[in-house]
Amino acid sequence: MQRDSLKAWQASSHFAGANAAYIEELYEAYLDDPGAVAEQWQQVFAGLPVNGTVSDVGHTRIREYFRETALDSNRSKTTTVDPELSEKQVRVLQLINAYRFRGHQAAKLDPLELWQREPVAELDPNHHGLTSDDLNREFNTGSYAYGGETMPLGSLVDSLKQTYCGHIGAEYMHIISTEEKRWIQQRLESVLGQPQLDAEGKQRILNGLNAAEGLEKYLGAKFPGAKRFSLEGGDAMIPMMRELIYRAGDQGAKEVVVGMAHRGRLNMLVNILGKKPGDLFDEFAGKHDEVLGSGDVKYHQGFSSDFATPGGNVHLALAFNPSHLEIVAPVVMGSVRARMDRRHCQTGKLVMPITIHGDSAIAGQGVVQETLNMSQTRGFQVGGAIRLVINNQVGFTTSNPQDTRSTEYCTDIAKMLQAPVFHVNADDPEAVALVAQLAVDYRYEFGRDVFIDLICYRRHGHNEADEPNATQPLMYQKIKKHPTPRKIYADRLIEQGVMTAEQVTEQINTYRDQLDHGDCVVPEWRTMAEHSVDWTPFLGHDWNSDWDSSVAVDKLQELGQALTDVPASHPVQSRVAKIYKDREAMISGDKPLDWGMAETLAYATLLDKGYRVRLTGQDSGRGTFFHRHAVLHNQDNATTYMPLRHLSETQGPIEIHDSVLSEAAVLAFEYGYATAEPSGLTMWEAQFGDFANGAQVVIDQFLSSGEQKWGRLCGLTLLLPHGYEGQGPEHSSARLERFLQLCANHNMQVCVPTTPAQVYHMIRRQTVRPMRRPLVVMSPKSLLRHPLAVSSLDELANGTFQNVIGEVDELAPSGIERVVFCSGKVYFELLEKRRREGVTNVALIRIEQLYPFPAEEMAHVLTEYQHVTDFVWCQEEPQNQGAWYCSQHHFWQAIPAGAGLTYAGREASAAPAVGYVSLHNSQQQALINDALNLK
Repeated sequence: MQRDSLKAWQASSHFAGANAAYIEELYEAYLDDPGAVAEQWQQVFAGLPVNGTVSDVGHTRIREYFRETALDSNRSKTTTVDPELSEKQVRVLQLINAYRFRGHQAAKLDPLELWQREPVAELDPNHHGLTSDDLNREFNTGSYAYGGETMPLGSLVDSLKQTYCGHIGAEYMHIISTEEKRWIQQRLESVLGQPQLDAEGKQRILNGLNAAEGLEKYLGAKFPGAKRFSLEGGDAMIPMMRELIYRAGDQGAKEVVVGMAHRGRLNMLVNILGKKPGDLFDEFAGKHDEVLGSGDVKYHQGFSSDFATPGGNVHLALAFNPSHLEIVAPVVMGSVRARMDRRHCQTGKLVMPITIHGDSAIAGQGVVQETLNMSQTRGFQVGGAIRLVINNQVGFTTSNPQDTRSTEYCTDIAKMLQAPVFHVNADDPEAVALVAQLAVDYRYEFGRDVFIDLICYRRHGHNEADEPNATQPLMYQKIKKHPTPRKIYADRLIEQGVMTAEQVTEQINTYRDQLDHGDCVVPEWRTMAEHSVDWTPFLGHDWNSDWDSSVAVDKLQELGQALTDVPASHPVQSRVAKIYKDREAMISGDKPLDWGMAETLAYATLLDKGYRVRLTGQDSGRGTFFHRHAVLHNQDNATTYMPLRHLSETQGPIEIHDSVLSEAAVLAFEYGYATAEPSGLTMWEAQFGDFANGAQVVIDQFLSSGEQKWGRLCGLTLLLPHGYEGQGPEHSSARLERFLQLCANHNMQVCVPTTPAQVYHMIRRQTVRPMRRPLVVMSPKSLLRHPLAVSSLDELANGTFQNVIGEVDELAPSGIERVVFCSGKVYFELLEKRRREGVTNVALIRIEQLYPFPAEEMAHVLTEYQHVTDFVWCQEEPQNQGAWYCSQHHFWQAIPAGAGLTYAGREASAAPAVGYVSLHNSQQQALINDALNLK
């Protein structure tokens, strides 16, 4: 009878069914913004005292019970309720939220059971004023997704423990979006955090664990002592990757791009991507591909293949990676964006990225934050990524997590993005499978990043020659006694009757036989379909390959008119309007072309032929120095208009995006983009050239050496503003010397163009010519508006890029006594000074491409000066910087036998430039006079 009365009360109270969830949502809204709810509800909520529940439970809990009178869901009627029962009911809802917030802190996540964690008081019903007498009482469960609208308290607590305190620790209540939180709750709570797997699914998981362990043991026996950065202890990564790929295939993915460091990479290559074990064994034996230059170690290698899923074939690509840990993550994102663009995919549904991290690296490497910060921006979003952490609980040889981070979890950086984090015990592969499915589904549902913290251990040291007991004695004493993940799960399946011991042994023997034969061991592996980009047209070309530089004058004028046609409904700022008015005069031939117009025309000619153009940088739309203005901002409503997108119906696509304030992640992203999309022009522009040093890892490990190590071609262009205008040490030098020092084997091009025609032809050459190697441009600052740095339409239409530009004034070659070599802005200062002083015995030769050095063109220009014995290299940079030391040998080889070569420039300096304008000017004048032999 009492139970019937209770049910009747529940049906009529504000805690009935949907109303309880409704009140929860109202209270959440009130805590975020009191003005977001009606005044009546504000009065009710404002009167609720705080009961002392720990403060970090957050805004979704109901803090205290409603008083005797409460509003119904229509906010109009009042109902008298039992105050004690009402209080208990609210405390039950608090308990549910406590598990949602803090259940992960009581979850059984550490396979070694070494974690020492304080008990969480908020998970105890007694903390909420609920006693043993309440365990059999029925309470409304609000939005809790398991069971019915009501449950006995005891059953509710048991289900909460299973869901939130088992082998999965879910962190998601930091997310603002109620929709996302409710989605995760529904998925986890409805199944009590337990996967729904049939016998076939369980056997597939065991097969993956068997493959992971089997390969490592085989390699350890066949090549004892060899470094392989074993996956052992984190074996669950292999069945997890299979589940991720299967689920992505179900969701419609056509491609999955993976980035990871070295640990477990060999296992990934063989057991997921289908690399033949025989090929891997050959690499261990010292054999290598003669096609590659220097090559790289086997645990940095990439691979690609097709993987069959019930949803269709999925193309897999594992990115090449150096030992700089997390730097590959933004490279993967760039590759994914290029693949999305090729497939005309705006949402990321067709291409899914997976980045695999180490626990110390994800917390310690700043590029992780940079990459996450880009993830939802317009120019860099990819529809979310799966971020998988192989958490072996120790970084390199560090013995205490307190030395590797300052946060509770290594994944706490995910909270800056409001990304959910699923911590999971790697010794429970079924929980791992559930988390994998959940992560992919979340990514596809909301287009956002999701983190998986796979908590495992490392059975060996940092590498197989390391002795981990020296620094982690307790951990490794435990590891020695701990059964492998495969053994734990195999015993579990045998106990459940899913498999017999004989079947398990047969599975092991079958895999070992496959390794002995050396053939592919991945049953889902398929021959690659013809859906990837074709690199064949770009192979076998060098920097001197022929290309068609011609574009008719009338075509340039036609494109120029489209570029300057701004709708009247789109008013622009007055200085911008002046620039566009000047460009109209340039197209009509009334004014010579400046840098901005020539550069924009180069893009227009490429787009007109269907090429894709992509330019990013912190000020790329406008240009740091107010010269480009490819993106026009409406002064009335702040909308934008890009003339380059309105050339014709058949033009190629163009993207110009102002990037986040990052160099490393953005440049790595663009490198990844360019390696996946060879047919267009991909550019990154530094705000000032020396800011590129914030991305030095990308330049060193990928840009300059990717082809030599991995055979990866890349046509990425770097625009680095460079020039000494007295702006101080941080805004003068793009560190030309660093790029030249990295030059060898024709690995990249370094150019210093000095005229609009040169930049026009240089940009077109980088795209139209079939060679795909990086182009590093020391782009100008003051030359953008220099009266001598101008060009004609004819020079664009009928010219070409000149690697060397000889003397332009009419000086008698026989009267030349000194030849000055130079590059960049200093040329115009030399030219103006020579003209003012009436010097006629000094010739000026510009070297516009410093690498690869244009020896033949240089010899041609010097034909008239074979009698000269006095040659000078003039530069603005200090002597230990710039081109002097790195290119000097080229200059010596170019000058006539017996001639001398001297230096004119600033003295060696630890800083790139001085900080005082007066000192800068005096130094500049001195080096100009020195080069021209003026006293």
